[in-house]
Amino acid sequence: MRDFYRIPFLCPSLGLALACLLTGCGEDRERADLVFVNSAEVETLDPAYVTDQVSMRVSESLFEGLCRVSADGKPEAACAERWEISEDKKIYTFHLRQGLKWSNGDAVTATDFVRSWERVLNPATAADYASQLYPLVNASAYHSGDLKDFTQVGVKALDDRTLQTTLENPIPYWLDLAAFLTLAPVHVPTLEKFGDQWMKPDYIVTNGPYRIKSWRIDEHIRLVRNADYWDKENVKMHTVDVLPISDANTALNYFLTEQADLLMDKGMLHPSIIPKLKTKPYFHTGPFLGSWFIRMNVTKPPFDNPKVRQALAMSVDKQRIVEKITQLGEPVADSLVPPGAGQDYQPPHGLPFDPERARALLAEAGYPGGNGFPRVEYLHLPQTIERNIAVELQAMWSQHLGITVNLVKQEQKIWLSSMRELSYDMCRSSWVGDYNDPNTFIEMFTTGNGNNRTGWSNQRYDELVPMAMAEADVKKRHAIFQEAETLLVSSDPPIIPVYHYVGVQFYRAGLQGVRANMVDMHPFRAMSWADEGN
Repeated sequence: MRDFYRIPFLCPSLGLALACLLTGCGEDRERADLVFVNSAEVETLDPAYVTDQVSMRVSESLFEGLCRVSADGKPEAACAERWEISEDKKIYTFHLRQGLKWSNGDAVTATDFVRSWERVLNPATAADYASQLYPLVNASAYHSGDLKDFTQVGVKALDDRTLQTTLENPIPYWLDLAAFLTLAPVHVPTLEKFGDQWMKPDYIVTNGPYRIKSWRIDEHIRLVRNADYWDKENVKMHTVDVLPISDANTALNYFLTEQADLLMDKGMLHPSIIPKLKTKPYFHTGPFLGSWFIRMNVTKPPFDNPKVRQALAMSVDKQRIVEKITQLGEPVADSLVPPGAGQDYQPPHGLPFDPERARALLAEAGYPGGNGFPRVEYLHLPQTIERNIAVELQAMWSQHLGITVNLVKQEQKIWLSSMRELSYDMCRSSWVGDYNDPNTFIEMFTTGNGNNRTGWSNQRYDELVPMAMAEADVKKRHAIFQEAETLLVSSDPPIIPVYHYVGVQFYRAGLQGVRANMVDMHPFRAMSWADEGN
């Protein structure tokens, strides 16, 4: 296969990039129906292990669960064509479509879901997102190892086309989870045959709208429409190329020279050109359920002291960051959960910007004026905006607290690994809701959750989260979440919320099916070109 898009055209500014477009710099290339710029290389395609948005965009094109996410960000029928819900809203009986196939021709059955979910929950798998299955009866106990018999978990195949799930509580978002990637089935025989190699293009077996044709690390992934997909007639993009480009100038130039059709990562924008870009017809924004925040590793001194963490939080001028650096109208975050999540949840106010109080807290922790405070590190990603935020944070902590923070740049894969292994002091982080409910943010900081990644453990917090899950009354449920989130962002904070996201999409005229939505999910299968008459 030819080497596509190998030569970058580095235009350092919007003006020069537009000049490249007008003068025709570059050359014509064989291209896919849709060319999408991803901000980093995919870490993994395995639904049991994917946790980052960059990888999810590709994996969700290959694997599909009982439900799928629509272009509007809502769950809709997928492998399951219909379902019944019991009167107490705890038992969901899903009926699979007739004729569902894997890309190797095997039938997709209810047992595939049972075996795949058992794999996710098996403690030996160490799946970070195993908690997405915790709503099932006994799922948490099986995942912790306290329960050994998986048949006691609330999922069973009644026959090849009928899957029954039984929940601990009548949660309002089970269908959202049924559309979430972790709950998509994998072809277990392929996994057992090829082991760690099962995701290679020559071996991988999928059930989603696309198959993977080729994958050249740090160059491109080519997806082709899956001829065995149940809804293939509505998949208009027959081929999709995903390009891993982390440099903002290169990514923008690919778009402006029409070598790419779609960008969806805010971090790919160079701050100096955001004001100009906001005036262009291809530039689109909209609110969504996401937050940018800082994690602190509470297992390492001095971050094991809550007063140190509070001091760091109260010395961050968040308004300055959104006005000077991000510039897209992002609301400053007092909380981790964006206001209005789910059924209009209103989060508590976190710690204010108060340098004087921050200095007092640092002194109470034993570091007056920053004296004796160890040299610590802050991890950030390579994108320009991320680096600029890091530099601003470094200056704030030096100015307001008198401490030295070294900046360390890491590529996405290494950064993710550093968080998982708790091999960091502080690091940038972000979270996009997996479903539209406060729990998708709050639950991840329970003790032992695979997405906690701070080492933080708070007994009261661990008591409150399941209490909220079991509460059917919306007002009472929200009040419990508010108490828990107060611990998370104020009383005993392992994180520093900085701002809530707005979504950004760049797409060429005529590209349809890209719509701002609260979960910031934009499936390739829903996209088409206007001249196709769709």
